[in-house]
Amino acid sequence: MVASNPLDHRYRGENPLRTVGYLLREDRWRLLGGVGAFIVKHSPTWMLPLVTANIIDVVVQHKPVAQLWLNAGLLVVLLSLNYPFHILFVRCLSGSVRRMGTRLRSALCHRMQQLSIGYHARTNAGVLQSKVIRDVENVEQMVQQAGDTGLAATTMLVGGLVIIGFRAPAFLPVFLVVVPVAAILVVRLRTRMRTDNESFRREVEKLSSRISEMTTLIPITRAHGLERDALRRVDGTLARVMTAGLRLDILNGRFGALAWTLLNVLGVGCLAGAALTAYYGWVPITAGDVVMLSAFFGTLTGSMTTLMSLGPVIVRGLESVRSVGEVLQEPDLEDNAGKAPVTAVRGAFRFENVGYSYGVRDFTLDVSPGETIALVGASGAGKSTVLNLVNGFLRPARGRILLDGADMAGLDLRTYRRFLSIVPQEPILFEGSIAENVAYGLDGVPPERLRQALVDANAWEFVERLPDGLDTVVGERGARLSGGQRQRLAIARALIRDPRVLILDEATSALDAHTEALIQSALERLVHGRTVFVVAHRLSTIRTADRIVVMKDGVIEEVGSHSSLVAASGAYARLQAAQLA
Repeated sequence: MVASNPLDHRYRGENPLRTVGYLLREDRWRLLGGVGAFIVKHSPTWMLPLVTANIIDVVVQHKPVAQLWLNAGLLVVLLSLNYPFHILFVRCLSGSVRRMGTRLRSALCHRMQQLSIGYHARTNAGVLQSKVIRDVENVEQMVQQAGDTGLAATTMLVGGLVIIGFRAPAFLPVFLVVVPVAAILVVRLRTRMRTDNESFRREVEKLSSRISEMTTLIPITRAHGLERDALRRVDGTLARVMTAGLRLDILNGRFGALAWTLLNVLGVGCLAGAALTAYYGWVPITAGDVVMLSAFFGTLTGSMTTLMSLGPVIVRGLESVRSVGEVLQEPDLEDNAGKAPVTAVRGAFRFENVGYSYGVRDFTLDVSPGETIALVGASGAGKSTVLNLVNGFLRPARGRILLDGADMAGLDLRTYRRFLSIVPQEPILFEGSIAENVAYGLDGVPPERLRQALVDANAWEFVERLPDGLDTVVGERGARLSGGQRQRLAIARALIRDPRVLILDEATSALDAHTEALIQSALERLVHGRTVFVVAHRLSTIRTADRIVVMKDGVIEEVGSHSSLVAASGAYARLQAAQLA
């Protein structure tokens, strides 16, 4: 079941093992039950050497044959319990792991929705995607293998050592030597393994980012014949991933080979010692005990090797926990908790000496409800920063912005944005139908309302000609539609929400004259009765704005209507003259 709230655990400074324990806390009783089921279902593996030893002693020492049947019967009973308890174990462990992965992915998605637009602007989407998919998969794999393979090896070790302690206690110290030797080997290599796993993870994230970039730029790459350049960039990243992966594989190979050789040499030595002990009678052990010790040497050596082979999986999983924590502990959040909800918007704005770290300085402006404000100026003048301050993506570093008389710093911007619509320069569409894209986020939109929004956006004329009409799938990012068609759908999406505040960010740029005329006509219907902030490259598209704000280097140069600014022969007049030239 998906968690309704994001994971609230603090990852900063936390040991990743404790973090994994926190992730599994909701399933701790299921996991405990799974461990119990595993001990029962796995008991034949560590009971078999003991039963074998008993049967051999019955044969060699001519004990009552009933003991043979007793031991064989005990083993058959334990074997018959394997199936039901294995199913119970799988349900407990796999269910817990799957729920943990779902909760973790849900937490990441929740956190990404809470993080500021500034964070998303400086973080590649491919890297975030890798964290949600690959890193969570690594954590799941770590827990799954630790709970399956690791638990099998651990129960084998514990069960075997307990039996040896009771049956042949003189040999218990010899077996206990294997554990510290293996632990020393793990500790010595762990630091290097963690470093190489982190290096490999970073390279894979860069590769994900590079592939995402390459696919996005394919139209431009193809148009300019830059396929070789694009492939060269990807090949360089692939080479680094291969080098990091190979270095990691070699390290893991050395680790496994050293562990296997060391443990088997110890096993041979212990076996020879047991045989000599029985041969010369140094310690009273039976022939069955020698066979039992021989079997346990093999199984316990294999169990220890298995545990050590889990090292890379565990290290990779813990590194992925740290990677996930980078997002879950990121402090750059849009904080709306405890702030006043916005239940109605008239559309009055007051900017009081607003400043931002870049883009805007001492910005002061009063905007009346229903007024259209156009922002013009050269690139880097601060126009986009003002728009991002209006929609709340950015918070003023200095001064304040009042919405209907209330300081926006104290408002829940999520509720404010229900009264806001944005028509960006590059419309954002998703893989879905036209109806789904236009009504995105709205439930139960009547077909008549949907159709009217498309008519008002001058989009119905091309939608009704499509083979599937409103059910036509637009493709990824609207790839099956033209730029003008995508823009008209974006206007329809804004219209259907009936916003009180509207932001138009160069909504008619890079369009042909006919398409621009259609969109301008649609925009005239869209802006009616709403407070509008518009940025336009072509000054001809903002002549009818109530006021035009001319900006330069983050400050206001001029404010006025089109006619008054032209008559003033100032900065706006110079901009217009430059476009007409």
